[in-house]
Amino acid sequence: MVEYTQKDFYDIHDLQEIVKLLRSPEGCPWDKEQNHTSIRNDFLEEAYEAVEAIDLLDMAMMREELGDVLLQVVFHCTLAEEEKAFDFNAVCDEICKKLIIRHPHVFGSVKAEDTETVLNNWDAIKMETKHQETYTDTLEAVAKSLPALSRAQKVGKRAKKAGMDFRTAEEAFSCVQAEHDELQEAIQSGNQERIEDEFGDLLFSCVNTARHLGLDAEQALSRATEKFIRRFEQTEQLVTETGRIMPDLPIEELDEYWKQAKEMQKK
Repeated sequence: MVEYTQKDFYDIHDLQEIVKLLRSPEGCPWDKEQNHTSIRNDFLEEAYEAVEAIDLLDMAMMREELGDVLLQVVFHCTLAEEEKAFDFNAVCDEICKKLIIRHPHVFGSVKAEDTETVLNNWDAIKMETKHQETYTDTLEAVAKSLPALSRAQKVGKRAKKAGMDFRTAEEAFSCVQAEHDELQEAIQSGNQERIEDEFGDLLFSCVNTARHLGLDAEQALSRATEKFIRRFEQTEQLVTETGRIMPDLPIEELDEYWKQAKEMQKK
């Protein structure tokens, strides 16, 4: 059994020590088996749960979930320290230096009176420090691990800085209509590869339209999915009240219940 003094309040140093103890020979069998790759998805899950807490503005939940995210950071730092690659202090050092470099209007003599100037300076400094020599470099730097809609929106935003963008939301939406027609043609051709290609183009055009409308495509789809679930729930309840179950009904009849549920939720 690992000895550790119980305390009324713990800080970051305690967290680091606890993780090291979990990784020690006398520690936890599961923790000792982990590596950077094996806990990759855990990091993503904890980040999404923290985002959900932020969306709910639930402070107790946010405190807990941010702790789970911090645990992932400390765990990766501990693994890296074991590999003699870097440690937690090195991570803190790098982010502090990055913040100072990218805020010359705070830590230097650069003047920035508004947010737009700040963001333009940030992008210019980022390109320089990351040795991004072309606009293409900035697009390719967008993490491929991002959800597809978020990545598409970020790529579109960076392309705009090179002047490669629609001038208005109306122009962006006209592209959605054009891609819709091309997808229809692809479906008629029966060529699966072409269908996937055109479907992707349609989604990308929808993301561009969302961006020009000031919307977050990922958030918009999440809200639509939640709306579908709530409407599905109402539809199922209406069907259940008749003594039947949904799979026993033809789609035409289910659609009528769906329309009824839709009207009920509008009230």
